[in-house]
Amino acid sequence: MVDLGVKIGNLDLKNPVMTASGTFGYGLEFEDFFDLNRLGGFVVKGTTLHARQGNPYPRSAETPSGMLNAVGLQNRGVKYFAENIYPKLEKFQTNVLVNVSGSTVEEYVECAEVINELEHIPGIELNISCPNVKEGGMTFGTSCPSAEAVVRAVRKVYDKHLMVKLSPNVTSIEEIARAVENVGADSVSLINTLLAMAIDAESRKPLLSTITGGLSGPAVKPVALRMVWQVAQAVKIPIVGMGGIMNAADAVEFMLAGASAIQVGTAGFVDPLAPVKIVEGIEDYLKRHKIESVTDLVGSLQV
Repeated sequence: MVDLGVKIGNLDLKNPVMTASGTFGYGLEFEDFFDLNRLGGFVVKGTTLHARQGNPYPRSAETPSGMLNAVGLQNRGVKYFAENIYPKLEKFQTNVLVNVSGSTVEEYVECAEVINELEHIPGIELNISCPNVKEGGMTFGTSCPSAEAVVRAVRKVYDKHLMVKLSPNVTSIEEIARAVENVGADSVSLINTLLAMAIDAESRKPLLSTITGGLSGPAVKPVALRMVWQVAQAVKIPIVGMGGIMNAADAVEFMLAGASAIQVGTAGFVDPLAPVKIVEGIEDYLKRHKIESVTDLVGSLQV
C-alpha cells in the first residue's frame, strides 16, 4: 500500500492530482465521466468580480503538440458563482478552488472577499498570469511590484489558502515567485500558458481573433519543467506544477523537479479521463519503484 496524500500549506490532498482552471469548467461538466472525489482537488474556471463575455470567436486553435486559446475569462461573475454554482459544488469531498482574476487590484480584492465567505471553498488560485485579457491578468504577474501589490491586498481580506498562478512570460519567474511568497502567498502554481500565435497561410490571417493567445499542451512541457525546477530552488512554499502533463510519467517528472502537486489541463480535451488515469499511474509508479509515499518524489531529481 502506498500513500498518495500530500499537503500544500494547510490544504490536505488525498493525492497530488488536480485539474487546471479554464480546462475543467466548474467540474460539474465532468461528472458523467468519473467521480470527481477521486481527485486531490480541482480548480474551477476563471472568476471575476463582474460578468465577462470573453473574446470574439475564433478563440481556440490546434497547433503542433498543443493548442492556443484566447477565451478571455468568460464567466458570469462572482456573485452568480456564489448564488448558482457554489451550492452544486458543496457536495464534493475534495478540494474545490476558485481561480480569481481582475482588471484592477480592487476587483481582485472584492472577488476574493465574496469567495472568502464560502465555507466549502478552502482556497483560491490568484490568476496574475492570464495572457488573454487586455487589462489586468498577466499585467500583474510580469513585475515584482505589481505582483506584490495584488497579492498583498488580497492577503489582507482572504484568510484561507492563497495560491498564486505565475506567468511564464517573464524574464525571471523565480523573482516573481519570491515576491509573492514574501507578501503572503501560501503556494504558487506554474506555469500558465505561453504567449503565442498561429497563422493560416492560405488566408494570410491569424487563427485567433485576438491574433495572439495562450499556448498549452505537450509543446510547453520542457519550459514548464525548467521553470518549476528553478522556482523550487528559490522559494520555501509549495509548488503546484502544470504545463503539458498528459500522463503519469509527466506528472512524476514535475514532482521530481520540485512540485508537491500537479494540475492537468489540455490532456482533458484529448481524454476526459486523463486526470484519474494519472492518479492511477502515479500509484503504479510508486509500487513499481517501491516508494512508500508520493511526497518522497518531491524535489528528488538526481543531478
